[in-house]
Amino acid sequence: MHIEFTSQEQEFRAEVRDWLLANRPLGQRPYTGQAMREFDLAWQRTQFEGGWAGISWPREFGGRGASLMEQLIWHEEYARAQAPRAGACFVGLSHAGPTLIAHGSQEQRAFHLPRILDGRTVWCQGFSEPGAGSDLAALSTRAIIDGDHLVVTGSKIWTSYASHADFQELLVRTDSGGRKQDGISWVICDMKLPGIEVRPIATMIAPDDHHFAQVFYNDVRIPISNVVGEINQGWAIANSTLGFERGTGFIADQIQNSELVEQLIVLARERRSGDGQGCMADDGDIGSRLAMLRAEMAAVRAMTYATISRAGHGNPGPEGSLVKLFFSEASQRLRRLSADILGAEVLELSADEGLTFAYLRSFAATIGGGTSDVQRNIISERVLGLPRGTR
Repeated sequence: MHIEFTSQEQEFRAEVRDWLLANRPLGQRPYTGQAMREFDLAWQRTQFEGGWAGISWPREFGGRGASLMEQLIWHEEYARAQAPRAGACFVGLSHAGPTLIAHGSQEQRAFHLPRILDGRTVWCQGFSEPGAGSDLAALSTRAIIDGDHLVVTGSKIWTSYASHADFQELLVRTDSGGRKQDGISWVICDMKLPGIEVRPIATMIAPDDHHFAQVFYNDVRIPISNVVGEINQGWAIANSTLGFERGTGFIADQIQNSELVEQLIVLARERRSGDGQGCMADDGDIGSRLAMLRAEMAAVRAMTYATISRAGHGNPGPEGSLVKLFFSEASQRLRRLSADILGAEVLELSADEGLTFAYLRSFAATIGGGTSDVQRNIISERVLGLPRGTR
């Protein structure tokens, strides 16, 4: 793909840069609790009021309707301005919202999309289960049809922001006959319904963070009108949901990683090597890893541009798994290198500061959103057309 910026796109870049520099929050984003939720929603409201919410969403659904090039410009300038992560708003903006746009009913869109865009609601994702993480189709959380309701029993795990969420994109089993993929439904779950229990999970990143949780459903009654698409058609919808994340959901992270490579190059040139002879950048291992990571970050951005170009404003294809696999593994290599360059110094940084937090969090990069093994299976079967392997 050959990319050039027109004069109009350069003007757009200047507009984006000026607005972000004038409106980005200057204080540190809280990492935990109600303060974190309020911070993330307030920043989302600021973007909405400025006309920048839902940069890739179509205008008819309240978004900016930005072109491919405008989206790339926005994310580039967003990263360079060091604007805060979407945080608690990520699932709504990058998963639930695009899924409702593609598959939701008019009533579902009319109610939920404005609330996601203007920072009124937080969403979480109820996909993974204790016995169905990598093999998502093996999920066992059950929903029995009772009149005009689904009665849900089971549990989900590793649910980001469940303690702070208003709604959840929930996968449930509504039919146990036939192929396991054919009996799944995608449901909007109100997290305040009776019978829902949220148990926070402590992690090594920050034991008091409680970013993750396990969610239990004890005869939770969800209106059938909350089913997105049709009953038992949730597998295809879930794959489009994950496609948004795998293909385009982490553009800002990719740009931030590219900038981190350049920062590490500068840092390696300033620091003495282990033997005291020359700088760390002269070390063959450090130098070659920096060079490879610079190339990999450029490659993953090119792959992302191609994915967005193919998808337009529709559903991303399975090529998104190429981006997800390559980016997550390259991110881990980058974070390991940052720790190697900093050495013991990395342990002196508190867990809520840049490199230490990101290094610890990188261990989950090849698990969240579908493991690397799952991505390789998707690529082999749906992109390369190879025979389905044994499971």
